[in-house]
Amino acid sequence: MNIRIAPLLLVVMMVVAAGAGAQSWPSRPVRVLVSSAAGGTPDIVARLVAERIGQLLGQQIVVDNKPGGANIIGAQAAARAPADGYNMFFVTAATLVTNPYTFKSLPYDPQHDFVPVAMVGKAPFMILVNSHVQAKTLRDLIALDKSDPGKLSVATDGRRNFSGMVAAWLNKLAGTQLQLIPYAAMPQGVQDTLADRTQVVILAVPSAAAFIKRGELRALAVTSDFRVPGYDDVPPVADTLAGFNFIGWFALVAPRGTPAAAIEGMNQAAGKALNAPDLANRLHDVGVIDQGAGTPDELGQFIERDRVAWGRVVKEIGITPE
Repeated sequence: MNIRIAPLLLVVMMVVAAGAGAQSWPSRPVRVLVSSAAGGTPDIVARLVAERIGQLLGQQIVVDNKPGGANIIGAQAAARAPADGYNMFFVTAATLVTNPYTFKSLPYDPQHDFVPVAMVGKAPFMILVNSHVQAKTLRDLIALDKSDPGKLSVATDGRRNFSGMVAAWLNKLAGTQLQLIPYAAMPQGVQDTLADRTQVVILAVPSAAAFIKRGELRALAVTSDFRVPGYDDVPPVADTLAGFNFIGWFALVAPRGTPAAAIEGMNQAAGKALNAPDLANRLHDVGVIDQGAGTPDELGQFIERDRVAWGRVVKEIGITPE
């Protein structure tokens, strides 16, 4: 063989081998860890999306629930999973952007243990009042509270959880004195709001839907910076309090070091899955708004912005890690 040609042939063989390796993913089932129990909204969303992605990839996507410890058990398992392209993590906002501010230490590094793969969807919440409250808008509610400070109370899921922090941030920005009443189980908080023992409640859209339809709760605003399809007459909080935008969200990430081919392949499959109108409708039914998978870089930027925003909130409302 001509000694000048041999190095060129070696390079060509390496390129072909790399291409074949990239095209071979996935050659076996892919595991998606979920840090919540079966049957909850994160699990339902993960399974809906996993099923469609599996069909597109021609491989089974196995959902593996690792619940407990405020998402910590699942996050730790995902961070320690082999970074081989066959382990993904269906992650919630709490896992990556609020846990670092509410726990003194975590057995995983939210910023460095994972790489972004694809956005799955966003889950706005609603600020609602019972039918006894004489407020038609968020501005009305603020004025009502200021006319008799401390008289109105809001049912929350606890000071360190989503609705509790949103309610505290609302008080901070609006200058209101809504009394935050924590509940271990939000169904009891809803019942107390219906009975006027509390007057305000913050709920995910599907949880609020039936009460709104029956006229028992009135939606004043959504916590996202966009209007929720089907509730187009309910404005964002940001229309009254500029810059307010706090939502739950779900995304796919992978252990750091996962091959780029697997990340790109999963991102593309997620994008195709989420473009299907029937899947978007099913996600909407469980309160998740699909705005596309985006790119891994776009997801990474989104997570970082959300982390910074929540850091500001936690500091301003006086929550310290425990």
